[in-house]
Amino acid sequence: MTQPPEDSTSSPEAFSAELARWLEGPETKTLAGLEEVFGPRSFAVAVVVLMFLPALPLPTGGVSHLFELIVVVLSAQMLLGRRTMWMPERWRTRPLGERMLTKALPFMVRRIEWFEKISRPRMAALLATPVAERLYGLGFVVFAAFAMVAPPFSGLDTLPAMGAVVLALSLLLSDVILAAIGLVLGGVGIVLIFTIGVAAYELVTRFFT
Repeated sequence: MTQPPEDSTSSPEAFSAELARWLEGPETKTLAGLEEVFGPRSFAVAVVVLMFLPALPLPTGGVSHLFELIVVVLSAQMLLGRRTMWMPERWRTRPLGERMLTKALPFMVRRIEWFEKISRPRMAALLATPVAERLYGLGFVVFAAFAMVAPPFSGLDTLPAMGAVVLALSLLLSDVILAAIGLVLGGVGIVLIFTIGVAAYELVTRFFT
C-alpha cells in the first residue's frame, strides 16, 4: 500500500511552541543550549529571553543588569555582522535560574502566543536582509544600554526593555508592524529616562547650592 504524500503546506512550528519545548526539556537551561537549539535565530531569541525580566515592572535584585549587559555584548556582535554568538564561557554555561525558568519564562511564552495571534509576516524579505539585521543589533544595543543605566528602583528600565523584546519578536515573527511598536516603546522609555534624569539632577543641584 502506498503511503500518502506528506503535506508540504503544513505550517512551521510556532516560535512559542519551540521555546516551550526547550524549557520543558531535561537539559540545564543555558545560553549555550539556547544557541544549539535556535541556531541563527539565537541573537533575537537571547534578547527576548534576557530582556523579558527587566521588561516586567517587578524588582529583580540587580540580576536584570547582568542580563542587559549580556544583551549589549551580543547585540554589538549582531551589529558587526557576526552569525554566531560569542561570550565568556562563564556566561555561556551559567544556568538561567530556577525563578526565571519556573515563573518568568512560562509567563513569557504565554505573552508570545498572544503576539503570534495578532501578528503575521509583513515585509519579511526586508527584515531578513543583512542591513536590517545590523539595524536590529543597533536597536538592541541602545535599548539594553538605556535600560542598564536607568536609575535603580525607578522602573524606568521597563519600557526600553519592553521595546527590545517586541523588536526581537518582530524579527522572529517577520512583522514590520511589531518592529515599529518596539521602536516606539523603547523610544518613549529613553525620553522618560532623559526627562526624569534631568529633573532629578536639577532638583539635587538646587538642594545643594
